[in-house]
Order: sequence, then C-alpha cells, then structure tokens
Amino acid sequence: MSVTEQFDGVAVATKANVYFDGRCVSHTITLADGTRKSVGVILPASLTFNTGAPEIMEGVAGSCRVRLKGETEWKTWGAGQSFNVPGNSSFDIEVTGEPYHYVCHFG
Repeated sequence: MSVTEQFDGVAVATKANVYFDGRCVSHTITLADGTRKSVGVILPASLTFNTGAPEIMEGVAGSCRVRLKGETEWKTWGAGQSFNVPGNSSFDIEVTGEPYHYVCHFG
C-alpha cells in the first residue's frame, strides 16, 4: 500500500481534536463527496482508543504497536501499512521514538 501524501479539494476543520492531554492531535477533513477522515499524529505514549464506527488506520510516518480489543498479541505497523478496527470496539496503541502520523478512514 502506498502512503497517502495529500488530499485535494477538501474542507479542513480548523479546530484540532486534542486527545490524551495533547499526546494525540488530529484535524477532521471532509472530501468533496462528503466522506470524513481525520489526519493526525500520536506522540510517544501508550493509549487506548474507543471506536464508534469501523476505522482503517493508515500509517503515514513513524510506527506503532497495536493490540485490538479481545486480542493478546501486539502487532507492529509503519508507514504504508494499515490496520482495521471494528466499530463499537477499542484498541491499545503504543508509540515509542518518533511520532506516528496517520490518516483515519471512517467506515
């Protein structure tokens, strides 16, 4: 999978979504067809995210370890890779070293 480098013709919410005392910051973008995504960065931390809708997390830069709800095994993901998170679920994510940059595609 190639890394998404830019989105053209989008509306960007200027107010950031700030989570976990600033350890995760994203902006919501809306494409011309109405599709919403978020583009953000997670600083080094160990966090747990809850999901409403299904998500595809696409790595743009950096790397992370992820453990989906109900699983015991951690998997490592980097730039150009993506992982799926079911709706109404959660996942643990651990970022060490450089920040993890991502695009979250909502399903």
